[in-house]
Amino acid sequence: MRQARVFLDRNFTIGRIDPRLFGAFIEHLGRGVYSGIYEPGHPTADEKGFRRDVLDLVRELGVTIVKYPGGNFVSTYNWEDGVGPVEERPRRLSYVWASLEPNTFGTNEFIAWCRLAGVEPMLVVNLATRGPQDAANLVEYCNVPGGTTLSDLRRAHGFDKPHGVKFWCLGGEMDGVWHAGATTADEYGRIAAQAGKIMRWVDDSIELAVSGSSGPYIPTLGSWDETVLHHALDHVEWIALHTYLNNWKDDPPALLAAADLIDAFIEGVIAVADAVAAKRRSSKRIMVSFNEWNVWYRTRRPYEHLRMPGWPVAPPLLEEVYSVEDALMVGGVLISFLNHADRVRSACLAELVNVIAPISTETGGPAWRQTIFYPFAQVSRLARGDVLRVRVECESYAAACYNPYRRETFDQLPSVAYLKASAVANEGGGLTLLALNRDLDQEMTVLVSARGFGRLAVAEATVLTDSDLKAANTKAALMRVKPARLSGVAVGAGTVRMELPPASWSVVHLRVAA
Repeated sequence: MRQARVFLDRNFTIGRIDPRLFGAFIEHLGRGVYSGIYEPGHPTADEKGFRRDVLDLVRELGVTIVKYPGGNFVSTYNWEDGVGPVEERPRRLSYVWASLEPNTFGTNEFIAWCRLAGVEPMLVVNLATRGPQDAANLVEYCNVPGGTTLSDLRRAHGFDKPHGVKFWCLGGEMDGVWHAGATTADEYGRIAAQAGKIMRWVDDSIELAVSGSSGPYIPTLGSWDETVLHHALDHVEWIALHTYLNNWKDDPPALLAAADLIDAFIEGVIAVADAVAAKRRSSKRIMVSFNEWNVWYRTRRPYEHLRMPGWPVAPPLLEEVYSVEDALMVGGVLISFLNHADRVRSACLAELVNVIAPISTETGGPAWRQTIFYPFAQVSRLARGDVLRVRVECESYAAACYNPYRRETFDQLPSVAYLKASAVANEGGGLTLLALNRDLDQEMTVLVSARGFGRLAVAEATVLTDSDLKAANTKAALMRVKPARLSGVAVGAGTVRMELPPASWSVVHLRVAA
C-alpha cells in the first residue's frame, strides 16, 4: 500500500473561491442548444421550449456562470440574427460546424434560460469577422435601460428590463488557425483594446476578458499573451485560457498526469501578465478565466470530416462518451483550479449538454449524467470558502503528454505525484478534502495533518472508481458509474486518515463536531 502525507494550516490560505469557478459553456454546435437545453415539443419542455429535465440536471451540477454563443460559432455570428420575432429570423450557414443555424434560439432566449437555471450569463462578442462597434451595439442592446435605438429594440422584443450582463469576452481563440478570422497578437490586441474601450463607454460596470493562449501546446504561448496584454491591459480584468486534454494512446497514467500541465500553463500566463503590468509600472493584476476545458479526443477530428450531406440542423457532433478515467482527470483539473484560487477566478467546463458535456440527452427522450458530472457537482457544492496551501509528500512517477491535435508526444512530466490534493476551509469551521489517487494499482493511505481546526467529524465521504476504467454511463445504463461511500476515514485531534482505492477520486467533507 502506498503512503502519503498532507500538511495544511487554517491560517495559510491561497485565496477565496470565486463562485464563477464553476461555470460551463453553451455553443451553437451539434445538439448543444437544439435538443440539448432547448427542444420545443419535448415531454418536459416548458412554454418557452426549455427542457426542464436538463434544467434540473444543470441545477444539480451546480453551474454558476455560462458562456455563450461560442466557441468557433461566434467568429462568424451576427448577434442581430438571434433576436426579434422568431419567424422573421434568418437561417444561416454555420461554416465551421457544417450545419444550418435556424436562429430560433438567440441572446434573449439564452438570458431567459439563464434566469430559470439560476446562472450568470457570460457573453462572447465576435471580433473575428465583425468589429468593436458591433460589440458595443450588443452591450447597448443588452444593458442600456432604454431611450436608445438598440435598447428600445430589446424592449420591443419583449424584454423591458435590461439584461445586465456583467461578464463579456472579447472574441475567443484568436490565436487558433482553426478559427475564422484568426490573426496576429498585435492585430487582435489593438482591436480588443478598441472594443473594450467603447463597450465600457456604453456600460462602465462590465468586466472584460481578453483572449489568451488556446493551450499549453500553442507555439505562440507566452508571446501572444504578452503582446495582447501590452495593448489591452488598461481595458480588461481577465485573460481567457483554453485547453483540452486527451488520451490518444490509451495511456491512463499520462491522462491523470495531464492536470499538472494545467498548473504550469496557469502559472506561466500569470507570470507573463504580471511582467506586462510591471513594465507599465501598474499594480493591476489580471485574473484568469479558464473559459474552455475538458477531456476531448474520441470525437476530435479535422473539421472537414465533420461534414454530413447537405447542411443539417443540429447534427450529432462531438458527443463524447465519458469514462471513469475521464472523470478522474476532471477531478484533477478542478484541484488545479482550486490550488490557484488567488488568480483563477472563473472557469467554464466545455460544454454543458451533449457536446463534450457532463449531461447527455436523447432527442425526444431522457437526459442523464455522464461520469464527469460527479466530480464537478461535488466540488461546486462542497468547495466553498478559502483554499488552503497544502504540502503533499508522496512518491511520484514520470508520464508522457500528448498533443491534442496530433497523436504525438509533445512534452514530458518527469515527476508527477501519485496524490493530487486540495483542501478548502468551509464557512462555519468545516473542512473539505479533495484527493486524486493516480496510482492505478495500489491503494493509498493518506495522513492529513490539519492545524487550526477544532474537533471535526465526517459529514460526507465518497469515492468514484471502478475496476473498469473505461466504464461509462449511457442510455442503457444511466447509473453504471456514480460515487459510492468511502470507508476507512478516521478523524483524530488535528488529523484525518483516508484509505483511497487505486485510480480514484475522493471527497471528504468534515463538519464541526457537536
